[in-house]
Amino acid sequence: MNTDYDGRQVVGIDLHRRRTVIVQQTEAGDRLGVTRIDNDRFALAEQVAGWGESPQVVLEATYGWYWAADVLAEAGAQVHLAHPLGVKGFAHRRVKNDVRDASDLADLLRMGRLPEAWIAPPATRELRELVRHRAKLVAARSGLKAGVHGVLAKCGVSVPMSDLFGVAGQQLLAELRLPDVYAGRIASLRRLIDAFGFEIDLYAKMTSARLATHPGYVAVQAIDGVGPILAALFVAEIGDVHRFTRPEQLCSWAGLTPRHRESDTKIRRGRITKQIAATRARIGGNRGANIGKVAAARKLLTRG
Repeated sequence: MNTDYDGRQVVGIDLHRRRTVIVQQTEAGDRLGVTRIDNDRFALAEQVAGWGESPQVVLEATYGWYWAADVLAEAGAQVHLAHPLGVKGFAHRRVKNDVRDASDLADLLRMGRLPEAWIAPPATRELRELVRHRAKLVAARSGLKAGVHGVLAKCGVSVPMSDLFGVAGQQLLAELRLPDVYAGRIASLRRLIDAFGFEIDLYAKMTSARLATHPGYVAVQAIDGVGPILAALFVAEIGDVHRFTRPEQLCSWAGLTPRHRESDTKIRRGRITKQIAATRARIGGNRGANIGKVAAARKLLTRG
């Protein structure tokens, strides 16, 4: 490592599950050193101490980045988070290794070309954990319910009601007489569905309690069709809405702005990057269902 450099260092970090590769550079791009460490809070903090005053440090928003960003900030580094979609081209290089990845991150940062992601504060991250875990539980429960429908279909049982897991549907399931193997599987699935339901309700209550005094959470529920669950999702995923200076920026972040590619005399506009009811029906009837959905989502995001 070059110990003669006394300017501000630019540091790229390639973070993995167990080990981390660190590349230190000067502001001109000259390499000062390469270090490999095991993932450990104290080991990383010790490294920061040798990078001089207020080093510029970049890591990718990849698996388990929370702890590393917090350690770096607490140790005095200026932390930047690379957006994974913006640096996905790394995977298609002819030469790819951890040192090269860390070096490229540092290069993008010092040249002002880093596709940067917002570093959500700890409170927002915790809220996201609650909201996202509940969403995963709901998805898992939906899979279990689909399993019950599958067993009934194998047995030739017709389901006349729209909700098999409502009062009428539960009565149908309780009165069924099926061979032991199929009956046992349905009983197992129903027990699991009840268990998931308990956890889903628990996490919904935990989320609501945390957001009870949040002004944005209360305000957004004044919009038709937005209840506590969707409101919590908006607050958790958007975070500090004031980081967007214009509604158009929020729509772009949400992936509701079409891609735009322009070169010389050619202009190409592609699909939006993500997809989300009056507005949807009105526009969708004239211009297609997908356009209607996007228009409705944009209207929801930009309402003041």
